[in-house]
Amino acid sequence: MNAIVEAARSWVGTPYVHQASRKGAGCDCLGLLRGVWREVIGPEPVTVPAYTRDWSEPQGEERLWQAALAHLVRKPLDAAAPGDVLLFRMRDGSVAKHVGIQSRIGDDAAFIHAYSGHGVIESALSAPWARRVVARFAFPVEAL
Repeated sequence: MNAIVEAARSWVGTPYVHQASRKGAGCDCLGLLRGVWREVIGPEPVTVPAYTRDWSEPQGEERLWQAALAHLVRKPLDAAAPGDVLLFRMRDGSVAKHVGIQSRIGDDAAFIHAYSGHGVIESALSAPWARRVVARFAFPVEAL
């Protein structure tokens, strides 16, 4: 089993709490990614500043994408592997601001994410979700 997927699955059922990153208590999508990083790699590389629910939208800044480029390894969109970090653009023309961790590839592709109103869940990477993926990243290899 992939260590990243195993760690992410251990968060399933954690309630959705904006800005939080504590397994079982609450997290948002970034908090899930941060928590998996801590479990698999170690201390987080930076302290995440407070952010609002609409962060980076008014300015049109790709802050999440820039952070991913700084701390993860960019991959081609068609090079799927379990444990990849997926970056989603939830609406056309908006900034990318949702992340998930790919848990399965192939015909039954799925990802784990913290989703408002649902908490941390494993979802099918169905066509509506897949068309929103704008970038794919891997955790730093040297850290694993």
